[in-house]
Amino acid sequence: GECGACAVGVFRQVGPDREKTLRVGVITYTQDDPFINGLTDELKAQLKAMENKERRIIVSIKSGNDDQQEQNEKVEEMIDAGCDVLCINLVDRTAPSRIIRMARNEDIPVIFFNREPVREDLMQWEKLYYVGCDAEQSGIMQGEIAAEYINSHPEVDKNKDGKIQYVLLEGEAGHQDAISRTEYSVKTLMKKDVILEKLSYQLADWNRGQAENRMNRLISQYGKKIELVMSNNDEMALGAVEAIGSRKIVVVGFDATDDAQAAVKAGKMAATVAQKPDLMGATAVETAQKILNGETVDKEIPVEVELITK
Repeated sequence: GECGACAVGVFRQVGPDREKTLRVGVITYTQDDPFINGLTDELKAQLKAMENKERRIIVSIKSGNDDQQEQNEKVEEMIDAGCDVLCINLVDRTAPSRIIRMARNEDIPVIFFNREPVREDLMQWEKLYYVGCDAEQSGIMQGEIAAEYINSHPEVDKNKDGKIQYVLLEGEAGHQDAISRTEYSVKTLMKKDVILEKLSYQLADWNRGQAENRMNRLISQYGKKIELVMSNNDEMALGAVEAIGSRKIVVVGFDATDDAQAAVKAGKMAATVAQKPDLMGATAVETAQKILNGETVDKEIPVEVELITK
């Protein structure tokens, strides 16, 4: 279009020296998630790296404090303050409608990251995007690494009944990553000839302390029966490690946070799957740049994951 140069009017012209300022609003679901905090730091660093003589970049970061309504209000404040692109890590992936409506009214593109909105919501408007790991792929990798560990360590099957008795720690009900990681990790284990017997699924809200409590209860309920813990994220896996102490139970996590990598090295966790926050941050920023330059961008931009074992 003839307006290519003004990048869809996003880089507003200001001041006599016509310096361009790009304002990016980043809104996370909570301040208490180490993985998300690392990701936000990455995003900020990557955005700052795009600054040059012609372009200033202002990044504001807010949190929804685990409350979708509060997150909606924070988005509204950011839009009112002036914003050129929004990067949002939803509190509730099933409830982005109000955010979409507000952004659309002001023609502000939205990049959802790490928590994938429902497909129909992503299709509501052409300026909505998602950057994040493919939860299905993530679950498959978690299942593969667990299967590999179990198949090469026959002692995991403590009661030698040819089955692996397991518990699963879930992030939260209705969260796409939790659902897919759970489903695909378990399916993949079965495909790799691991016979599973489910003892319990427990929701622990992605949280280390909650997972430790749940795990203590599971241990008092099932005792030596538990042979494997699959966890939707590392914080919960680390909570399980605390509760397990010196007992022989295999723990597999997800995220590869620093603490988890240390636990894998120390032999307290069998493995974790790395989501790469630096790559996700870079991808989100690259996506923002393309959108603002008026380039065509896929609605869903996957980010690779990798395995971490001892």
